[in-house]
Amino acid sequence: MGEALTFSEPIIRFGAFFGVFLVMGAWELAAPRRVQAIPRLRRWPGNLGLSVINTVALRLLFPAAAVGAALFAEAHGLGLFQVINAPGVVAVVLSVIVLDLVIYLQHRLFHAVPLLWRLHRVHHADLEFDVTTGVRFHPLEIVVSMCIKIGVVTALGAPAVAVLVFEVLLNAATMFNHANIKLPQPLDRIMRVVVVTPDMHRVHHSVRREETDSNFGFSLPWWDWVFRTYRTQPADGHDAMIMGIEKFRDPGELQLARMLLQPVRSED
Repeated sequence: MGEALTFSEPIIRFGAFFGVFLVMGAWELAAPRRVQAIPRLRRWPGNLGLSVINTVALRLLFPAAAVGAALFAEAHGLGLFQVINAPGVVAVVLSVIVLDLVIYLQHRLFHAVPLLWRLHRVHHADLEFDVTTGVRFHPLEIVVSMCIKIGVVTALGAPAVAVLVFEVLLNAATMFNHANIKLPQPLDRIMRVVVVTPDMHRVHHSVRREETDSNFGFSLPWWDWVFRTYRTQPADGHDAMIMGIEKFRDPGELQLARMLLQPVRSED
């Protein structure tokens, strides 16, 4: 089963990625939440270019990714769930929930530590907010994130199936909650009970720092409630709020080369 999962993991992940990306992209065209001042053709090449670089870098540095770490832990009896011999369903469900909590805490860490913020601010410097913002991360952030994920997966002894499920859900949720799509407000309120919605996460991309430091969740909204980082709406409203970071407001910053260099540049 391990070899089959190792072989199928990239196929499943890439298939899910492209499927969700196409659906969100089409939905944005059919029912956009905000009118965008900067056209897709100016933003998407850089954002998608980062995604390609990140995918290649991860496959070169971590060929088996987090699923491989889970298979290794299982084969050697490493990690909490392996040691206590937790029932399969329990281990899968708890692993997905704990990994989501770790992503929330990691996200807060990337905002709190200046050196990590220099990497993460590439994600926040997008001047618009749509499905490609969800894949706009600096390669060094992606590498650091994978190292953390592998460490947690090994410590948990998370089942490989749980790790794959988590990765697919995280990628899908990230593209969904960054999408420029319009949801009816009653539906948005209901959905926020179990998943981070675009209106909820959009607040996090505000140019106002107090709003940037809120709504850290990617998949599950519960952690923002528990740790009191939840903010219902942006102060200026969703239509008028300004996205991005004050320093990097020149449209030229949307170029791939400029994004790769942003971490070494000052915000002053």
